[in-house]
Amino acid sequence: MQVDSTAIRDIAYDPSHEKLFVTFQDGDAYVYAGVPGEVHRSFLDADSKGRFFAHEISGRYPYNRLTS
Repeated sequence: MQVDSTAIRDIAYDPSHEKLFVTFQDGDAYVYAGVPGEVHRSFLDADSKGRFFAHEISGRYPYNRLTS
């Protein structure tokens, strides 16, 4: 889902595997593992997606960069 953010372009979520997919405005895409559904919902509802990402996701969940 595309979001209104200067830092983040797209957010997707796989609830059955608790995987969060984040694409940044520069096109870099990452998948974060073990992210609870409530964190995903709060991320979507956050006034500042970039700030929420920095404080609640970055450094808290294991991730892999996705290649295109």
